[in-house]
Amino acid sequence: MLRSEADFEVCGEAATFAEAVAQACALAPDLVLLDYNLPDGSGTEAAKAILTHSPDCKILFLTVHGDDEELFAAMRSGAKGFLLKNEPVENLLEAIRFVYDGHVALSTDMTERIVREFSQTSASGGGAILSFPDLTDREVEVLRELALGASNQEIAANLFLSENTVKRHVHNILSKLGVPNRREAARYARESGFV
Repeated sequence: MLRSEADFEVCGEAATFAEAVAQACALAPDLVLLDYNLPDGSGTEAAKAILTHSPDCKILFLTVHGDDEELFAAMRSGAKGFLLKNEPVENLLEAIRFVYDGHVALSTDMTERIVREFSQTSASGGGAILSFPDLTDREVEVLRELALGASNQEIAANLFLSENTVKRHVHNILSKLGVPNRREAARYARESGFV
């Protein structure tokens, strides 16, 4: 489809996290269409790696079902767009051109979610983005799970991590928030309006 458009040149394709980062770094494309879920890694981590190497590259995420967490993680990673794969072809083409021109492309549904999230954040007096500036994106995801009462095993399953990795993230969260245990971290997150 993209090759049939006169103003597009497809310079590479990749099927995995590792291939996507390697191709993007080698070919330096203007824009990368990136699947949110990659078989060997996170699309958001791939976006960060690509943007570290090529900060002018524009990332447009495509996903099958975009929940709020995926949307916000994608935007935090530096992406300029987030679309569902079932968007009509003409919407996708328009979004690619829009992102290439320096704008942000989101479906109407995604835009409404962002507005709703920021409305809630403002109403709660700051929210996640302002309350936890030192946490990495992954630590924020782990903290959200903690605040919902998930065990390390549940967090590992939900975020596709090993339990040892979860333990390391929990340790870092406690240290960064200056709290003695996970219960206090969860309480702090809830009181800050994080969940």
